Amino acid sequence: MISWLDFKSIKRGVKLEFALRHYHVKLRQSGKQQYRGCCPIHRGDGRDAFHVNLARNIFHCFACGAGGTVLDFVAAMERCSLFEAAQKLQALTCSSVPMISTPNEKKLVTKRIRVSSSLHFKLTGINCEHPYLAERGITEQTAREFGVGFYAGPGLMHRRLVIPIHNAEGQLMAYSGRSVDQTQPRYRVPPGFAKSEILFNMNRAAAAVGISVVVVEGFFDCMKVHQAGVRPVVALMGSVLYEPQRHALLKRFSRAILLLDGDPPGRKASTVIAQSLQPDCDVRVVSMPDDVQPDQLSAEDIGNILAPFTNDD
Repeated sequence: MISWLDFKSIKRGVKLEFALRHYHVKLRQSGKQQYRGCCPIHRGDGRDAFHVNLARNIFHCFACGAGGTVLDFVAAMERCSLFEAAQKLQALTCSSVPMISTPNEKKLVTKRIRVSSSLHFKLTGINCEHPYLAERGITEQTAREFGVGFYAGPGLMHRRLVIPIHNAEGQLMAYSGRSVDQTQPRYRVPPGFAKSEILFNMNRAAAAVGISVVVVEGFFDCMKVHQAGVRPVVALMGSVLYEPQRHALLKRFSRAILLLDGDPPGRKASTVIAQSLQPDCDVRVVSMPDDVQPDQLSAEDIGNILAPFTNDD
């Protein structure tokens, strides 16, 4: 177990620009090596509150007061301690992605860079019978099928419910760790994992029969829909459909059924995603009850809601 870290070396070795790219922060240039935009930490409305100076490798938000080095930025984004942030940054420096800007990089965050690579290990000792799964309506059979369970071993996922994430080819790319108590953050993923490149459960959905796929937001939404007997279902792992995810959907399916959360963000996301897909495929939007998520529904309710959209597949 790591008990100490060289903070100075980590801050010197990982450029703030890379961290901004990693978190998909979009800023505009306001001067030489200076950028500004909306704050990704408190997500405020001030379009110029968040300032970055790449020459000095520092940032500051004039709205929420956050500021400091790349280490402070990661700690604020992950809602974790400086030590945990240092661990994440140290993991990034071990990847094959360059940490330092080259002279040819003139624009900040113009393109996302892929930093995910398949894992060469699997966590063992995962308990698929943890009570939290039953509380969320996930059966032991479904948990075993997805490899989901409580992990008591050491490391980043210690005492969390781990959820294996595979790419479309079935390669294990990462584990997401869900807190089963009040520990923050609620979800934890390894540094360097680009979730925007992957649709959760795409490997199973792609193997299913038919032209339609159900698109949901979260892991548990996906597992509950799958458990209800609808096999071609994928999760965005959020409420945004990124271009690599969009490409993967269109490559395999010609109809997308959007089953996003019944809250304002979910409804807004449904509209945006439908507009992005409609030029290239048939899109159907399921209107969920107010403030209801798919994982809160019974298998019968899920079947009834989706029946009008899937019975002609």
